[in-house]
Amino acid sequence: MGSTLLRNATVLTVDSDNAVFPSGWVTFADGRITGIGPMENCPPDSAFDDVKALDGHLVMPGLVNAHTHSAMILFRGRSEGQSLLTMEGWYNSIREPELSLVSSDIGPAVALSCAEMVLSGTTTFCDQYFFADEIAEAVKEAGLRAVIAYGIVQLGDKARGEEELAKATNFLRQQRSADGRVIPWFGPHAPYVDNTEDLLLAEVAVANEFGAGLHLHMACGPEDNEETERRYGTTAAVALEKLGFFNGRIHAAHCLDLTPEDIAVFARAPHASISHNATAGLRSGREGICPVVDLKAAGVTVALGTDNVAANNGYDMINEMRVAGLVASHRERRAQPISSAELIRMATIEGARALGLENEIGSLEVGKSADIIAIDISGAGYSETPDIETLLVYSGSGRDIRHVFVAGEQLVEDRQLLRRPLSEIRAEYSNTYKDFWSRVEAARKVA
Repeated sequence: MGSTLLRNATVLTVDSDNAVFPSGWVTFADGRITGIGPMENCPPDSAFDDVKALDGHLVMPGLVNAHTHSAMILFRGRSEGQSLLTMEGWYNSIREPELSLVSSDIGPAVALSCAEMVLSGTTTFCDQYFFADEIAEAVKEAGLRAVIAYGIVQLGDKARGEEELAKATNFLRQQRSADGRVIPWFGPHAPYVDNTEDLLLAEVAVANEFGAGLHLHMACGPEDNEETERRYGTTAAVALEKLGFFNGRIHAAHCLDLTPEDIAVFARAPHASISHNATAGLRSGREGICPVVDLKAAGVTVALGTDNVAANNGYDMINEMRVAGLVASHRERRAQPISSAELIRMATIEGARALGLENEIGSLEVGKSADIIAIDISGAGYSETPDIETLLVYSGSGRDIRHVFVAGEQLVEDRQLLRRPLSEIRAEYSNTYKDFWSRVEAARKVA
């Protein structure tokens, strides 16, 4: 892999000082960032194998989607009028048709999700679903970086829970790619939906054995909270702390209704974090809104995620920043309680921190992996302003991503995928989609 110079761009580093170079440059070689600075100190073009003059562009770290289910692109547009954060909505819209899934459905679905993500600037994502081996292979083919949590749904079936635990354990053992772009975790779906206390304890034990993180849904609304209270006599956070979930790395999605005691549980844990999925939460119609301001005041890492595209319905993390900012203003009843700069951090370095990757990705710093995106800000929607962060968050769009690099490899050039044509990915997915829903309809007729 040769050396590359990106120059003449506005450079947003997202480092500890939130340094911005209005006219700057970034260099990388062998997958690692080797330099960064203002144009007056830019090294000569002749020193590099590839040079991109990026006037009218914003260069920044790749975005981190901290919670999604990439195979569920098969369900986009299939849950309208349903809340996926309720048992009824989830079961009717998702769980019942999921029973018709086969392993060959997963690769084409994840391939299209990866294409949509990387074309809109996401270079790393956290996934939780079944068929984790197939997801991992599709991610490797796409070239993105992913934490993949093997999804476990028990639904009262003890034998199924034990079988899924064995599969998840094997997944942890086998699925570690040589270049570290795929990181396997455990994914117990949610304590209120399925997993018994015995299975939860077994999951913690295996996760600890492999040093793997745990990714689950938590505090998704009144139904979730009431069922957790009935089973455990307390909230999910308090119950899971007693079971040892908070001793290692735990990453919780949603967390719409947290008590002060719940926030304290997250704050005192060594590696606890939350994915705030603002758009999915709003579409679900749930009353609660993740208390991001209170969590951050307590020192808790809060990242941003899209959730699945049946609930969102897209992977645009720039849009997710904007919605998270708007929701925070609504919840706190004041203007911008979370600054634009902080929203960008939540979509980059805080997402990296949630996944244990903050020393590898999430900011533009010498020595870190060259996970970099270039956004075209020359259009009419990006009028001049000294506040580049607010311009990005409240005027930006994932559709303006022009170039994307992961570990120094260019995956997107001039808005086009380089590893595999989008037309080919779409065609394969279309066939898979039709086959899958034909099986679902056939199963419904038999039932």
